[in-house]
Amino acid sequence: MSENKMKDVTYRSPDERLAEKKSKYTPKYIFLNGVLFENPALRLVLGTCPLLAVTISAKSSLFMGLAVLFVLTASEAIISLLRNAIPNKVRIPAFITIIATFVTIVQMTISAYLPALNESLGIYIPLIVVNCILLARAETFASKQKVLPSILDGFSMGTGFTLALLLMGTIREILGCGTFFDMQLPLFGTVFEPMMFFMLPPGGFFVFGICICLVQIIMKKQEKHGSSKEPSPCGTSSSSDCLSCAGCSLCKGKEE
Repeated sequence: MSENKMKDVTYRSPDERLAEKKSKYTPKYIFLNGVLFENPALRLVLGTCPLLAVTISAKSSLFMGLAVLFVLTASEAIISLLRNAIPNKVRIPAFITIIATFVTIVQMTISAYLPALNESLGIYIPLIVVNCILLARAETFASKQKVLPSILDGFSMGTGFTLALLLMGTIREILGCGTFFDMQLPLFGTVFEPMMFFMLPPGGFFVFGICICLVQIIMKKQEKHGSSKEPSPCGTSSSSDCLSCAGCSLCKGKEE
């Protein structure tokens, strides 16, 4: 009898499984996925080349993140529109061509209106073309989903990458130069002496590792907190509520 009850509790119909799959493509889930759950820099560890190279200041980090955000959102939208027209055998060259078009637009705009920023970012703007974040999202999401979810996915992933860049750039600039967006901070230079270590490549790796550790700790606590709220087999809200009925057939069946 208990085995039949256990089957009734654990079994999910095809309709329930389909509903669960569709829930992963809701706007809220897609946005949180790119910003937090699958942050491309701090969770998936993608795009580390610009992440370590341009984060010597918050300003360059912000503009680099905005450039990636624009290219990612626009390219995912176009790839999603053309997903049925692009032959499967040439999909990667087609994706790179679309991405390169928007990167060229960004580079020409920055060169025309922000020449100083163009010099500071240097080669890393053209290298957006082969950024693994853009190719990964084009292959795994935009080429398989509709336009609006693809735009939201590009925006969320770009936002998550921008926040990671800005976080690292802020930490490195404050500790390494004592400034924030080129503005001198109080106490630095008088009470606290800036540490050049954070402006060097080893300092970038150090800050990157610390940021990854902090995000992993936060996500582990979040997952643990979420799992503690899952209902127990006999319908109670948590495992602690189920202690009083530890002798019931459902709990015994789960333990067995």
